[in-house]
Amino acid sequence: MSGLVVRAAASVRSPRGRVPEGVPAALDYFRDLLTPFGEKPDEELLSRGPHVHHRDLVDLLVADRGVGRSRPELAIVAHALPDVVPFTAVAPHLTEQLGGRAVNFAIGQQGLAAPFTALRIASAYHRSGRAAEVVIAVLEQTTLPTPFPLPLPRETSLTDSAAALVLGASTGEGLGFVRAHAAGSAAAALGRELGEDGTLLVLGPWVTEDVPDHGAVHRVAPGSYCTSLWLELADHWQEWQRDFRRIVLCDTDPRSGRSHVALFAATGG
Repeated sequence: MSGLVVRAAASVRSPRGRVPEGVPAALDYFRDLLTPFGEKPDEELLSRGPHVHHRDLVDLLVADRGVGRSRPELAIVAHALPDVVPFTAVAPHLTEQLGGRAVNFAIGQQGLAAPFTALRIASAYHRSGRAAEVVIAVLEQTTLPTPFPLPLPRETSLTDSAAALVLGASTGEGLGFVRAHAAGSAAAALGRELGEDGTLLVLGPWVTEDVPDHGAVHRVAPGSYCTSLWLELADHWQEWQRDFRRIVLCDTDPRSGRSHVALFAATGG
């Protein structure tokens, strides 16, 4: 069976938020969660956030025609930061919007590794014949009960954002997922992926170390924790597919220090 290729994609940035709802109940939950660690929720921080729920981000992604017409057998939601409202199951909501027949689940608590893990799982499902089409939604909302411990520059803040990839079997020319892996540094993770002509290196905002010399490089601006690479891929995959034979995505999780790489390559006609 051929590998997965990108069939459609969508991105969302800084959508309109909601009037805060359910904050007292959420505060009780966060108090119980944080107190054993010697912390307490910041009510003012939580109240003044945009309150863009994961479900809101999914609805905006599905409103895109390319994503909304997908009828996948597998739907994966990947996120690094939690939802505004605890205990919400967003993957079933995504599935309901896309025909209702997909196996679905979410991947969290992996930092920005979550979308890379989602790609590996999607590829394994596809190779085993269990999913001819897959939708991966990468979500990031920024209304949090405590300041998130990311080493952001003072002038930089995270913005609510989301990206979706629709992946299916190749029917000719396309941009196909090859592999994803991680290493202790960006240089180590990129070691075997660079050096071929026609390769575009896409570096996420958290890659601050020197990487191997490479000709075509696209650097992603700051503004997200885990969605940055996938927003750029959603926006540019068609032009990148036309202009390059290989696309290498790389970012480094600022909390763990591990670097993650995904390789996409042009498939033959």
